[in-house]
Amino acid sequence: MLKVREYIDKTKEQALNRCLDELEVTEDQIYLRESEIEAKLFKAKKIKLEVLLKSDLLDYIKEYIKQLSLYLNMEINSEIKVQDEIIQVLLVSDHNALLIGKDGRTMNSIQQLLRQAIISQTGFKVSVMVDVSNYKEKQNYFFEKEIKKICHEVLKSHIDVNLDPMNSYKRRMIHSIVNDFSNLTSDSQGEEPHRYVVIKYKED
Repeated sequence: MLKVREYIDKTKEQALNRCLDELEVTEDQIYLRESEIEAKLFKAKKIKLEVLLKSDLLDYIKEYIKQLSLYLNMEINSEIKVQDEIIQVLLVSDHNALLIGKDGRTMNSIQQLLRQAIISQTGFKVSVMVDVSNYKEKQNYFFEKEIKKICHEVLKSHIDVNLDPMNSYKRRMIHSIVNDFSNLTSDSQGEEPHRYVVIKYKED
């Protein structure tokens, strides 16, 4: 069970300093949520900090994968690291194909269930990325290659290209790729779940 600790004080700084002293951690080792407690009659408002230790969350994820392994009756090894505030969970098994599922659906379901479990336990929305045997990394490589090909076509033809609807993660990838082309720009259009990216030519 994940523990969310609460610290209430007159200011955020006072509550945070008390938290860091008590837990003997630095600010980059915690997740923090701030809220204001309404003042009662003749009393000043107070600040409430809800704190989740990153180390506790990583231990929880390890245990979650362990329980998943037991539930699926297969040995699953995991490697967990934090990069750019994203918790990356790499799973490896003798049954990688089963863990990945058709078009990565099983893997994405595991990711969604893990995220939801963390929210249910803590109320914190944490960025978690689940990959199986670097499947996503390989898919991203080919996806990036395809987008770059389209970018070169737009540069050559000067004709805008509307891409298929896709999730926010892939849209961010496209914007990042297009940003490297000085004569191209991109923007997202439409409403979820049909939001898509348009790659456009722009003059110097």
